[in-house]
Amino acid sequence: MEEQDTPNKVEEPFSEYGTYTYADYLTWQIDEMVELIRGKVFRQAAAPRVIHQQVAGNVFVALSIYLKRKKCSVFIAPFDVRLPVKSKRNEDIDTVVQPDICVICDPDKLDEAGCIGAPDLVVEVLSPGNNKKELQNKYEVYEESGVREYWVIHPNECTLLVYTLIDGRYEASKIFTYGDRVVSQAVEGFVLDLDEVFEDMIL
Repeated sequence: MEEQDTPNKVEEPFSEYGTYTYADYLTWQIDEMVELIRGKVFRQAAAPRVIHQQVAGNVFVALSIYLKRKKCSVFIAPFDVRLPVKSKRNEDIDTVVQPDICVICDPDKLDEAGCIGAPDLVVEVLSPGNNKKELQNKYEVYEESGVREYWVIHPNECTLLVYTLIDGRYEASKIFTYGDRVVSQAVEGFVLDLDEVFEDMIL
């Protein structure tokens, strides 16, 4: 009787206990979305829920319409943002994130691989299981790298919190919700109507 071939188990190219760089990241042939934060691998817990996609889509559309024919560009995930500390060499970069939405006003920060350097505005929409990553890990690297504004949206609670970089540290706004219009300090002239962001939500 012939032995049946058993498929070889494909080993992951990284370990949750390892420390990696952008050079390592570029060699990984995987289907799932991962991010590097200070060398540590963070997986996306699951595919984004409908409410997450609705909110992110509404914000992206508002920014896209406003920024048409302006110098700033808006991008939606998946889109690699490399945040160098020591140098811009792939071997030295240990933070690569994929913000839900980001706005870059300096075209020199854009290349074929995405963005290298801090975006002017980053928007993250919270999902179950990623709150610590967005509110602690990403908050720290966004502040450290000089992201001028960091918007955190809680879709289930229909709220938005703005962190504005002042003298190298983030200062938090009040919590915005229905009926509020959020004025960006990083994207001059942009105002986000939260009634339009949270309309027709599927909860």
